[in-house]
Amino acid sequence: MRLDRRDFLRLSALGGGTLALGPGFWKAAYAAPAQPGPSPYGAMSGSADANGVRLPAGFTSRIIARSGRQVGSTGYTWHSAPDGGACFALATGGWVYTSNSELSSGGGASAVRFDGGGAVVGAYRILSNTRTNCAGGPTPWGTWLSCEEYSGGRVWECNPAQASQGVVRGALGTFAHEAVAVDPAGQRLYLTEDSGSGRFYRFTPSAWPSLTAGTLQAAKVTGDPIAGTATLSWVNCAATSPASSQPAVASATTVFNGGEGCWHDSGVIYFTTKGDNRVWAHTPATGKLEVIYDDNLYAGSPLTGVDNVTVSRSGDLFVAEDGGNLEICIITPGPSRVVAPFIKLDGHSASEICGPAFSPDGRRLYFSSQRGTSGLSSGGITFEVSGPFR
Repeated sequence: MRLDRRDFLRLSALGGGTLALGPGFWKAAYAAPAQPGPSPYGAMSGSADANGVRLPAGFTSRIIARSGRQVGSTGYTWHSAPDGGACFALATGGWVYTSNSELSSGGGASAVRFDGGGAVVGAYRILSNTRTNCAGGPTPWGTWLSCEEYSGGRVWECNPAQASQGVVRGALGTFAHEAVAVDPAGQRLYLTEDSGSGRFYRFTPSAWPSLTAGTLQAAKVTGDPIAGTATLSWVNCAATSPASSQPAVASATTVFNGGEGCWHDSGVIYFTTKGDNRVWAHTPATGKLEVIYDDNLYAGSPLTGVDNVTVSRSGDLFVAEDGGNLEICIITPGPSRVVAPFIKLDGHSASEICGPAFSPDGRRLYFSSQRGTSGLSSGGITFEVSGPFR
């Protein structure tokens, strides 16, 4: 383990009494970034199951859908290049898992419907005639925000409960969108940009929760996010082009290199940047920004190629890899954060793991291998993992 000045400051703060304030205090100040350690679920199995998934003891996998094939007995053909996704509870019982299609032409998004017992009972298209739909995010009012990842990309709001066509939400910006997370308490949305000159954005609707109009801003960082002293301030920007192409905004804001996944949980916005392989946590109520994982801080860190992120009922972060050795890793909460592998795909070396999301009851984790074992967009596979999630 390497120990530098920033590590010394963090450890000194912890030694000064932070631990006595309880496990929830890590959201407020001076929790050290996650370092490698044992998973709370134990080690993964030494060999993959019949679906090519290595899992901890007590967990099982099944394949929900394959690109170019019908989903179960639904008659619906699953899209190629499955990417970001989320789950939604249905008032009639059961739930829906949405999944983007990151095709440069004919992308969009689809959904799989499950009954209360987890059986697949439907599948359908919820967005068409868009392109490079990468990640996105769920809203508290039950819609899926699908993000287009190219320089002219926009955000589309979709109804996951039935076959439908999404509505463009141009006020959320025009740039290489990756993901979006909604803070219901602050009544704002937070967005990542997948670009080497990307920014971290927030959007304040003019009339919550309508997304038709509002104020778009890009973030400026003050302080050191690794030492736990950073805060964010915000600069207004136009919604018609990337912040980096607006000179006054670009000079006044901070670059986040290759923004990826973004997720809200318990008053915290978590997001990842692949350019520096970091996982970040922003607390809107205080303005605080901290790095909760950086693979350069500790030798032997298991998580590389950070991408989509989601949070379990226990507050554990599950981070999918784009590259690395094709794992979903867990980052535990608390003052002493631990990062550890949770599952691994064997034989998917030319793919990436996308769209991790938990079922509403927290007992099932969905995700996709975008290009499967073939390395082709037409070879995508969507999985479900069940087991004793804490």
